[in-house]
Amino acid sequence: MNLTKKCYFCTSMTDIQFQQRVIDNQDWAIILFVLSFSLVAIIRSSFETRFNDFANLIVSDKYIKIYKDYAHLMSWFTIILFIVQLLSLSFFLQLLLDYFGYYSKYDFLLFIKIFTFLNIFVLSKFLIEKIVATAFNIEEFLEQFNLIKVSYRTYIAIVLLPINAILFFNKNIDILYINIIFIVVLVLNLAIYIKSVKIYQNLIIANLFYFILYLCTLEIGPYYFIYYWFTKR
Repeated sequence: MNLTKKCYFCTSMTDIQFQQRVIDNQDWAIILFVLSFSLVAIIRSSFETRFNDFANLIVSDKYIKIYKDYAHLMSWFTIILFIVQLLSLSFFLQLLLDYFGYYSKYDFLLFIKIFTFLNIFVLSKFLIEKIVATAFNIEEFLEQFNLIKVSYRTYIAIVLLPINAILFFNKNIDILYINIIFIVVLVLNLAIYIKSVKIYQNLIIANLFYFILYLCTLEIGPYYFIYYWFTKR
C-alpha cells in the first residue's frame, strides 16, 4: 500500500513541468524616459524664447536664421538636447531590433551599447568633418550645413520621444506602425538634406567638388559601412 502511494507520488512529480519565469524589467526605461522629458522641460523653462523658435522649426526657418552662428552649436541648449536626441534614437533603434526579432527591448545592456555606439559614431564623425573642413578650407560651409542638420535631427528625435514611450510600454503594437514610423524617419532625414542643399545652394555651388567629396566620404560612406556590418553580423 505504501509502495503504491510512493509510486503515485513519483508519477505526479514527473508530470509537473517547471517553467522559467521571465520578468520584463522596465524600471531602467522608466527612469530614462522621465530623465529625457525632464531635460526637455528644463530646456523649455531655461531657454523659453529659443525653445519656442525651435518648436516652430517644422513650419518656420526663424530658428535657423537667428541661431545660425556656430557658437550656438556648443551652447547648453544644444548639448542637453543632443543628449535627449541620443536617448531617443537609442530607444528607437532598440525597438526596431525588438520588433524585427533580433533582441529584446527590455535589455538594458543592449541599450547601453546602442547609446555608446551612437555617441562615439556622432562625435567621431563630427571630429573628422572638422579635420576635413580645415584641410580643404571649407569651415564656414560645413559649420552652417551641420547646424541645420543638427537642428532638424534633434527636432525629429524629440518628436520621436513620446512615440518611443508608447511603443515601449505597449505590447500590442502592429508591426505595420513600426514600418511606417521607420519610413517616415528616413523620409524626414532625406528632406533635411534637400532643405539644407536648398538653403545653402550658393555655398554648395561655390564648393561643389568639396561637397561631393564630403557627401560620399562622410555622409554616405559611414552609414553604408554600418549597414554592411550589421547585415553581415
